[in-house]
Amino acid sequence: MIARIFVAGLLGALAMFVWTFVAHMVLPLGSTGFSQLPNEAQATSAMQASAGDKGGLYIFPWIDPAAMKAKGGMAAYTAKAKAGPSGLLLYRPPGSATTVDPATLLQEFVKQLVVCVIAAFLVAEAKLARLWERVGFVAAIGAVAALETNASYRIWYGFPVDFTAAAILSAFVSYVVAGLAIGGWLKPPKPATP
Repeated sequence: MIARIFVAGLLGALAMFVWTFVAHMVLPLGSTGFSQLPNEAQATSAMQASAGDKGGLYIFPWIDPAAMKAKGGMAAYTAKAKAGPSGLLLYRPPGSATTVDPATLLQEFVKQLVVCVIAAFLVAEAKLARLWERVGFVAAIGAVAALETNASYRIWYGFPVDFTAAAILSAFVSYVVAGLAIGGWLKPPKPATP
């Protein structure tokens, strides 16, 4: 049974990987919500001058977490945030950008394989008789995963609505296609005839 679950997960990951390629390279889902930074050269030069070689995820305005927890800390942060711009910035110093190369694609596929093997295990344990039930089961896992992170990024960090919707749709469909592959392979055993 372990081999069947792994093969189902592998088939699901292949389906998910192909859908992700289509979503990002053929359809506009991979670029929805992104736009060019105005005065990009000037802005990136200022970022490099400020952060240098220290890549990271930066939030601004910044208030030390200990100060935030102190009395009046939340009010101080709110006042600071209302007085100026705020945002979340993922900064990578020159030469460290992620590119579409075999190593990055392999990492993405391995992540999808792990997710799909877990989904296949859950489908096998659920012992669902009909294909649409098995596909729906994996799709439900995808709905939870897609909403949990992406909606929170919209709520707390102000990610654009179109980016959030495209990310949720892309993730959900990836689980639907994985569910088709997993559910098609993991048919429950037929009961023995007396």
